[in-house]
Amino acid sequence: MDTVLRKDGGISVTEFAKKLKVSRVALSRVVNQKAGISPELAIRLGMALNMPAEGWLKMQLSYDLWQAQKKARPKIQRLAA
Repeated sequence: MDTVLRKDGGISVTEFAKKLKVSRVALSRVVNQKAGISPELAIRLGMALNMPAEGWLKMQLSYDLWQAQKKARPKIQRLAA
């Protein structure tokens, strides 16, 4: 994906990475779902897009949990109360 924010053009990953002061590779990995949003990147995104960093981290956590729930795992017995 070459653009972020809008499908009709938006801003290029390279331009956005420069504005965020991160490498193009780092931002591209996030945009292409090869890496998650770190707390540091969440802060930078929050500053650039006027959205609290917590919102970015909550979205990342929700995605991570959704991915984890799709995996098969052994049956776990509840502990007795």
